[in-house]
Amino acid sequence: MILDDFSLKGKVAVVTGANTGLGQGMCVALAQAGATVAGVARRECTETASLIQKDGGEFTEVLADLSKPESVDLILEKVLSVYGHVDILVNNAGIILREDAINVTAEDWNKVINLNLNMVFLMSQAFARQYIEQGTGGKIVNIASMTSFQGGIRIPAYTSSKSAVLGLTRALANEWASKGINVNAIAPGYMATNNTTQLRDDEKRAGEILERIPAGRWGTPQDVAGAVVFLCSKAADYVHGFTVAVDGGWLAR
Repeated sequence: MILDDFSLKGKVAVVTGANTGLGQGMCVALAQAGATVAGVARRECTETASLIQKDGGEFTEVLADLSKPESVDLILEKVLSVYGHVDILVNNAGIILREDAINVTAEDWNKVINLNLNMVFLMSQAFARQYIEQGTGGKIVNIASMTSFQGGIRIPAYTSSKSAVLGLTRALANEWASKGINVNAIAPGYMATNNTTQLRDDEKRAGEILERIPAGRWGTPQDVAGAVVFLCSKAADYVHGFTVAVDGGWLAR
């Protein structure tokens, strides 16, 4: 039956940035689909764990600083020590710094690029090696953005990183599809999360954004749930290198 192909029962999923926002929502969605979830964050994932456990799901917290490359091996080792294998990676952790391009410092530029792009590659590389060693294939889902397609305003480093994530997703898919590894991405539109608090607090800018969204509302973490479950499931086994927009119709305007 087709619905069986969407089940993640028996799968182990790792989600970065798991303590709030879209990361938390995707953790919950993957657990509801049957996966055992390991959530990675710098701060405790108490709320995420509670949401999953009240539905009878299993959650493991992995505290790590993803600004440091050495965290990659530590995360993978922790997950393997608990579960013995891993099947799904969702590269969600990221930051956005709003500033006029003329004023962006090298330090701030590098901070955004390091977390939003460099760590996505390093995590993907480490997990792909593990998938190949296991001989079972696996899924990688990167979180891109509307700025993977558009320039944005006052977020040059973020736009650059998310445009690169779209390209990286394609490049890795080209190399790893033959090994049973699916690499795809989700490009969320304007979401009501902590990342957009500053934007939503700007009444004029928030109003302009809302007027341009055909769905007439900001998105929520729940809106991304279906896309991430699909891309992590058997139902998406022949989907490689694609970025799914979950944007309320923003790109259609």
